[in-house]
Amino acid sequence: MSAEATPEPAPVAKRQPAWLESRAAGLLRIVIQRGVLKPLMRYLVRVKVDGRPEAAGPMVVVANHSSHLDAPLMVTFLPLALTRRLAVGAAADYFFDSKKRAILTGLVFNAFPIDRGKSDGGKNDGGKNRPMRGTSGRLLDDGFSLLVFPEGTRSRDGLMGDFQAGAAALCVSKGVPCLPIGLTGAYDAMPRGRNWPRPGRPPVRFAIGAPLTPRAGESVPEFAARMQAAVTALHDQGVRNAG
Repeated sequence: MSAEATPEPAPVAKRQPAWLESRAAGLLRIVIQRGVLKPLMRYLVRVKVDGRPEAAGPMVVVANHSSHLDAPLMVTFLPLALTRRLAVGAAADYFFDSKKRAILTGLVFNAFPIDRGKSDGGKNDGGKNRPMRGTSGRLLDDGFSLLVFPEGTRSRDGLMGDFQAGAAALCVSKGVPCLPIGLTGAYDAMPRGRNWPRPGRPPVRFAIGAPLTPRAGESVPEFAARMQAAVTALHDQGVRNAG
């Protein structure tokens, strides 16, 4: 008779330098996002936002992930009331594999690491797309909202992949809502393999939905499915509106 396998614990994140969480760093982040990054996004793509968040947080913001444009668009075009206390989930194996990249990502995006499982998009950890242990919960407890892309990696073909459980687990365990957002056009503007958006200011649109709150007794897989259905509907809405 074999012993039951013990689930592998989520890896522990290395803390960012303390100054990245200071008030001064937060003010500098707003200046970079609104004074530098937002004009750059306007120059590179034509952005259309449908809807506004009904609450400022703390919450888990979730969206489909098709391009490296996704996070810059979110932190610059979502309302400042939300983004001023927003932390962005970033792949630990890429954005935190060097000190310089980690500090730059932390300064501009207030990024926190998410374990994808040996750089394979989460396949080797059961597809859980896990936030590093302790970091995400601490941020929510401190009043921050989190931006997470539950697919775990950018789309290779523009189609939406299955949502992993990490974002839903955070909402269920912490009792916080998620804010679903559907992005369209970002893949065409800057698909995987491109280091810069296509010329001509291609259109990008994102639709903001109503917050979803875990129901009493709702399991993590059930909430993850409801979360994905909401994002899919908003994405499809954006496709229809663009047409």
